[in-house]
Amino acid sequence: MLTVIGEGLVDVVKRSSGVQAHVGGSPLNVAVGLARLDHPVQFIGRYGRDAYGESVAAHLKSSSVLLPQGPDDLPTSVAAAVIDDDGAATYTFDLAWELPGLADRLPFMLQGTTLVHTGSIATMLEPGAAAVLAAVEYAHPSATISFDPNCRPSIITDVDFARRQAEKFVTLADVVKASDEDLEWLYPGVDPMESARRWLSLGGSEGPAMVVVTRGGEGPWGVNAAGAAQIAAPKVAVADTVGAGDSFMAALLSGVVDLGLDGAQNRQGLRQLSAGSLRDLLEHAARAAAVTVSRAGANPPTRSEFAGVDPWDQASAVAGRSEGTSAAE
Repeated sequence: MLTVIGEGLVDVVKRSSGVQAHVGGSPLNVAVGLARLDHPVQFIGRYGRDAYGESVAAHLKSSSVLLPQGPDDLPTSVAAAVIDDDGAATYTFDLAWELPGLADRLPFMLQGTTLVHTGSIATMLEPGAAAVLAAVEYAHPSATISFDPNCRPSIITDVDFARRQAEKFVTLADVVKASDEDLEWLYPGVDPMESARRWLSLGGSEGPAMVVVTRGGEGPWGVNAAGAAQIAAPKVAVADTVGAGDSFMAALLSGVVDLGLDGAQNRQGLRQLSAGSLRDLLEHAARAAAVTVSRAGANPPTRSEFAGVDPWDQASAVAGRSEGTSAAE
């Protein structure tokens, strides 16, 4: 079982052609992306007893994402997205983020979980952020941890606070993904790749196994103990960029799971992954993001439709795992 902890919300998307509502939220999108790639996944978040909340629950269930906790009495969070003529999205938010009583339920909720992903608003906005950090600390001894800051400066305006929060989660994480815009905001005037290398060193031997930077049209770049890797961005006609980074994150984690490297017992193997295998993971994740940007909204690919545009399969995953082990030896 894979677990995603974070916010679920409704994106009210405004275009020149009209207004549409889509279920979204960065962690929720990652949960859906993982489920569509045929991984058993549960989503720990919150949504209200209202029409938007009903749509959140229905969307998750339609992709076979499990919901271990039901709705609460707060309104469902809403993000208003304005799409410009180039397909880029800008957001404003009306949020409620708290997870009361989560600590008492963690032993039950996280039983059997081999990977915990979180990020974005959930890790930055109190009071819920403290509960998320406690959940990650609880899961760390048994599960792979992944983190995507997905910074929202319009919500978390204190960059010093955001930087401290991000570094707490990076120190606990095994797999970290950030956009170049995230890193430029968190560390003004510093090359994003240099910031990523610094994040790789946080926590010493217990820190991240890899840090990946998405760079839009320039393609993703990543670094691990074996070195750095990068690929060109796939060429695709862009409908919009909503959910692209989340699809990338889901496919990156799916690749780690396909390699059999999820679970704390596999941390050493994940850290020993070769630069070539890291590049393969970037290629796999970038192709998922390319499918998502080719259509409206946060709509990640299923494994069956993804197979037509991506060479990644179990055979290549096994080969990659072997490559990573031999490189370490």
